[in-house]
Amino acid sequence: MTHDHSDHQDHGHQNHDHQALSEMLDLDAEIFASAMRTVYADIENAADAPVRSILDLGAGTGAGTFGLLQHFTGARAVAVDSSADMLTGLEQEAERRGLTDRITTARADLDEALPVLDPVDLAWAAASLHHLSDPDRTLGQITSAIRPGGLLAVAEVNGLPRFLSSDTPGGAAELRAHELIAADRAVDMPMMGSDWGSRLTRAGLVVDVHRTITADLASPVPAAVNRYAAAVLTRIRRAVVDRLDPADLHAFDALLDEGPDDVRRRADLHVISSERLLWIARRPA
Repeated sequence: MTHDHSDHQDHGHQNHDHQALSEMLDLDAEIFASAMRTVYADIENAADAPVRSILDLGAGTGAGTFGLLQHFTGARAVAVDSSADMLTGLEQEAERRGLTDRITTARADLDEALPVLDPVDLAWAAASLHHLSDPDRTLGQITSAIRPGGLLAVAEVNGLPRFLSSDTPGGAAELRAHELIAADRAVDMPMMGSDWGSRLTRAGLVVDVHRTITADLASPVPAAVNRYAAAVLTRIRRAVVDRLDPADLHAFDALLDEGPDDVRRRADLHVISSERLLWIARRPA
């Protein structure tokens, strides 16, 4: 997700931003749904016993929680997030899906103390660890929350996806906007792109699986990719609007203005430069 450079927002803007972020997260989950099913299978293959208890750290809209519960049909989950709005939306979706008896929510900041729980079979952290200010300390707490022999699965991103080749309309402007975002991340999110395998080992875990997660999207891409591109680029524009030069801003705005170059209308999109990495690590018995 992009970093929000504004220091203050009124409630209306906060609500709109929450809705936009939730939409982006849900579209991301839709696009990567098939790839994530292979991740859940990897977890099952690595587990030393049936997965009955799950801790979702940084649950967001609950895509990981729901995907894991669909795969591990005998499991219950605790979904943890720092956002009350996210947890409210997750609870509403759990009710819609008939899963309220299998999901408990807990509001907590992962940079502070984790909720006190019985040790779990599986802890799950998808695109949440790069937000940590002291990941080694938090990983130590997470390790303590896993039963001996249990697993921690980490799925991390190295940045936001691009959607356009540089030689297509708006592609060069998109690339320059990404360069600005990358410079921001180096300051604001220095843990993005971290060597999580080494950190997991230092936390006392043994890495069993390390691989790349890829979404197999045949051309033409599903319509969800067009909506996803619009959601991502809208957030990027908000972060860089004051720093793009006028020509780039004009080209970037054409990607979102409902005209012929709008990403919601285009058939030449790709999800590129969005590497997802998976680690599955075990707490020694």
